[in-house]
Amino acid sequence: MTFSENLKLIRKEKGITQEELADMLEVSRQAVSKWELDEGYPEVEKLMLLANKLNVSLDFLMGNSILNESNKSQTTGRILITSYDGKSIINCHKITSSNIFVTKKGDPKYALFGIDGSSFWGENSTLLGWYNDSDSIQNEIKEIMHAMK
Repeated sequence: MTFSENLKLIRKEKGITQEELADMLEVSRQAVSKWELDEGYPEVEKLMLLANKLNVSLDFLMGNSILNESNKSQTTGRILITSYDGKSIINCHKITSSNIFVTKKGDPKYALFGIDGSSFWGENSTLLGWYNDSDSIQNEIKEIMHAMK
């Protein structure tokens, strides 16, 4: 499912109107409508707030429209990595990156996520960091993969 389909489905399952969701995120109802019609994406900060308000993971919310499957990497090892805000330590067994964020000029366009599969509820993803260009995120992925081995 795409971001727009996931957003609409989750919003309806939670019994929230477009206007109520817009109020939660401090955006217009028209913005929410555009997202659900697949005519655009929210800014990165709004994406994170949206996932938080809807109580879903960013991975689940973004579905197949954002996650770039070719950038997924796995190893058999694990590594402890601190989240970008320093509030969490993730016992990563897998990492994934995303590069289709719509951001303001000068803002990072790439995000790196650590996947922790040790939870009873399955895999959880945590944002590890933001990157301005593909070379930077690819270098970070290589370093993490090397450390996991």
